[in-house]
Parts: sequence; structure tokens; C-alpha cells
Amino acid sequence: MDLPDDFPDNAPALPVLTVSELNRMARRALESQLPLLWVEGEVSNFTRAASGHWYFSLKDANAQVRCVMFRGRNQFADFTPANGDHVEIRALPSLYEARGEFQLGAEAIRRAGAGRLYEAFLKLKAKLEAEGLFDPMTKRALPRFPRTVGIVTSPQAAALHDVLTALARRMPGLPVILYPTPVQGAGAGA
Repeated sequence: MDLPDDFPDNAPALPVLTVSELNRMARRALESQLPLLWVEGEVSNFTRAASGHWYFSLKDANAQVRCVMFRGRNQFADFTPANGDHVEIRALPSLYEARGEFQLGAEAIRRAGAGRLYEAFLKLKAKLEAEGLFDPMTKRALPRFPRTVGIVTSPQAAALHDVLTALARRMPGLPVILYPTPVQGAGAGA
């Protein structure tokens, strides 16, 4: 091999790395220099693998990054993202060594901005306000000394015991009417 004329004769020889060694070094450098951080973007190419892992890309107007959220982490998410969702993920930047691809390993995920549930809440609130249900002029004051208290909950609800104990302490002898209803699971919404 012919070396350029300006190549010094005493230049130290650089080690020759395999692709695997290079990718491992790059992954270690990334993981040691970039901390756990929050990243926001729009979900695209979302896939749930048979293993339970989530694979997706986060993108904004100018760039995208591949992401993985392993089953052990995504089982704690309170929603499953869909393509087009705007989310924030807490993630560790890394390099998938086998393909030499930069990726984020998601530890947690949350809806960004208002989120769909909050938007639904705001729509319901606006609807109820339009019906006048929050108008202070139509509200009646709570009685200073109630004659009876009604509780709508499940008879097995842990909070029921706390409420009954507080009522017995503050107003012993006050009649309490329990209207049993499911508070979670099937039928709770109705």
C-alpha cells in the first residue's frame, strides 16, 4: 500500500476494529455521555411485538429517532400510544449494536400537552357549564347540620370505612344511607 508523501514514518499504528467492537465503543460512549432525559415528539411506525416490547419512532418537523420500550417498562404505562399521538418519553440514548442504529430506550411515557383524556375532560366540563350546572346562582348551600348523609360507592371500597369512621366521630347518630354501586371494573361507568 502506498502511503501519502506527507504521512510520517513514525506515526503510531491505529488499531483495526471489527464492526462489533466499533459499535460497542460507540454505544458505551453514548450511554456514558448522554444522561436519562425527556424527549417529546409524535409517535409513528408503532409496533407491538409478540414479546410485548413496543417499537416506534418519535418525530418532529425536522427529524426522527427510533425508540424501544421493553415490556418490563411499558406494562406500567397508563395508555398504549398510537401513531399520531404527541408524547413525552423518559429515555436513555443508546446504540443498537447489531444494526449500528441510534435509538432511545424508553423508561416511561406520558401524553404531551393536554392529552386526549384531559381534552375529553375539558369538553365535558364545557358541556356541563353550557347546561348551567356550574352556575353559582343555581347551587344550594350545604346544610350546616345535615339530617342524613348518602354515600354512593361500593360496600367493599376501602374509603367507605374511613368515611363512616369520620362521620361517627364528628356526628354520632347521624343516619347514613349507602347506595351500593361498582366503582371500578365492569359496570362502573354506568
